[in-house]
Amino acid sequence: MTPEPLTFAGMSLDRPRLMGVVNVTPDSFSDGGDFLDAQVAIDHGKKLIDDGADILDIGGESTRPGSKPITIDEECARILPVIDGLAGEGVLISVDTRHADVMRRAIDAGAGIVNDVTALTGDPESIAVCAEAGVDVALMHMQGSPETMQDNPTYEDAALDIVDYMRDRLDVLEAAGIARQKVCIDPGIGFGKNLAHNLRILSAIDAFHELGVPLLLGVSRKSFISKIDRDVPAKERVAGSIAAAIAGWDRGVQIFRVHDVAETRQALAVWQAIEEAEDY
Repeated sequence: MTPEPLTFAGMSLDRPRLMGVVNVTPDSFSDGGDFLDAQVAIDHGKKLIDDGADILDIGGESTRPGSKPITIDEECARILPVIDGLAGEGVLISVDTRHADVMRRAIDAGAGIVNDVTALTGDPESIAVCAEAGVDVALMHMQGSPETMQDNPTYEDAALDIVDYMRDRLDVLEAAGIARQKVCIDPGIGFGKNLAHNLRILSAIDAFHELGVPLLLGVSRKSFISKIDRDVPAKERVAGSIAAAIAGWDRGVQIFRVHDVAETRQALAVWQAIEEAEDY
């Protein structure tokens, strides 16, 4: 008997789901400053919806390597008008934040998912906020903090170490009232990992399936791509991003956090059509 496909935030995961990135920041690694104006960000979010995004992930604080934290008020001033402007557009809104006060205010504005790079460890109130609101949660793994995470990341086995970490986090959340059915996990490519760690995680990402929750993968435009091929700017890493996403889909990843929604959607659709083609 074929098991029922997993769901997340009310979506069936029987096909690839795309989380479009809307960075309302001046300093994100790939598109910092492009969408800092609220109306520009809203217009970009609408374009991503037209391109096929199922979720819009809206963030106001860069967590690129070496980035510095900003104030809660500054983060909210950036993202709340954008969330408010996109909440009625027919897709799920995710808030990308590690701060409980920001989560609370974003949820009030219409966010239905909290996407936290600290896996709800960065703020002692985060778990309670998410549990009380009943939102779905994306837990990402990060070794260290954005300021320090690339200093000297160390693992025994990057993939299996993170599986163990996520198992513990799922237990903590479940004990606090957040059911596993409301959680997806992201191994955090590039967050406290070197090239070898990233490649090990990507090649063995199917190991995460034992946890029984959906997988979210964020590889879009990340620097490991230029370390494999040529050292090119972030916006010139689209092909590598798509290759990594296809490898993830082939290993059972269900949700992809991407900047280039239309290109990724087309590539995954073609891959899936080939895989599902009937023999003559």
